[in-house]
Amino acid sequence: MLNEQQRMMVESARRFVDEQIIQPRLDQALDRSAEFPHQIMKALWEQGLLNLEFPEEVGGAGLSCHDHVLVLEEINYGCLGIGTAAAANSLAGLPVMMSENAAARRKYLERLTEAPGYAAFACSEPDAGSDVANMSTRFVKKGDTYVINGRKRWISSADVADFYVLFAREQGTSGHRGVATFVIEAGTPGLRWESLIHKLGQRCSHTCDVVLEDVEVPAANLLAGPDHGFKLAMATFDRSRPWIAAGGAGVIRRARDESLRYAKERRTFGEAIINHQMVSAMIADMEISYQASRLMCLNAAAEVDAGNLRGSHSACAKAFAGDAAMRATTDAVQVFGGYGYTQEFVVEKLMRDAKLLQIYEGTSQIQRMVIARDLLRQLG
Repeated sequence: MLNEQQRMMVESARRFVDEQIIQPRLDQALDRSAEFPHQIMKALWEQGLLNLEFPEEVGGAGLSCHDHVLVLEEINYGCLGIGTAAAANSLAGLPVMMSENAAARRKYLERLTEAPGYAAFACSEPDAGSDVANMSTRFVKKGDTYVINGRKRWISSADVADFYVLFAREQGTSGHRGVATFVIEAGTPGLRWESLIHKLGQRCSHTCDVVLEDVEVPAANLLAGPDHGFKLAMATFDRSRPWIAAGGAGVIRRARDESLRYAKERRTFGEAIINHQMVSAMIADMEISYQASRLMCLNAAAEVDAGNLRGSHSACAKAFAGDAAMRATTDAVQVFGGYGYTQEFVVEKLMRDAKLLQIYEGTSQIQRMVIARDLLRQLG
């Protein structure tokens, strides 16, 4: 059950999405143009729908993960690409929030709350992906400065970011040891983004490489020192994966609603196709998937709010919702038949967008590894 404040927040977000994304078909327009959604991001900021988990002392809403996923479900109902662009700021903000560097925490979180802006979370690499322990981006300490070299890949909002939260390892270390976390200003000499990646879906959320060549970072911008950065990365993923599950719940609900409306109107063999058992069964499965994904998302968010960052709660929610979203959106295309395979209707976009839920922030297979390892730890 939602309290009155949560109901008002959801209603506000739902109204915003309907009026500014769905009715003007902005989701489909941005998908075709692959333009970054600057105007809608500014509007989300003005409506107070961004930076929800940032603490109040830095201008954030100070809300819980539970509150945040309620809003994210609504935004992702409108467009998963816009949802990813919105969540990218929060993802970069989480390590800053959890850092013991109070000065950096205030400086950089306030940058996002005082005016519309962007931040990028730079962890994945070409040859490491989700395997943070095997990253190759390296740094050496020279006096009060850290010099970083390497390349990051699949970095959301890299081309528009005002600053980057970046993970690198100390030269000469390997595995979990030696990983540190830095915040780096855009425009720092030696830092650049390149290779805007053209994706199957979520096209308005931009993804790029980030290249570092002898980038000098002052000690004041160190968020977590060597041997603490890996833990910070893992804690970030444990806290952010419920957001992906919220995206899954949102797109499943959109697929259900689009399919239900179409199936009531489309007629074959003398009656509406909703009356055909196979069609109604697919739509019923969408509802089952939505209810299950939403509950798992809320459960994972509750664990985060309780401080239980064990890993498997968030991993279960992300894996289930991502896989369920892919099935539901594929079935939605099937409900629409030949029309579903065209750009005339939004369901083909929903299917393309949903695929990324099974890939980013750790694939569905990686989530299963996290879950299995957690079960083994519980056995002792």
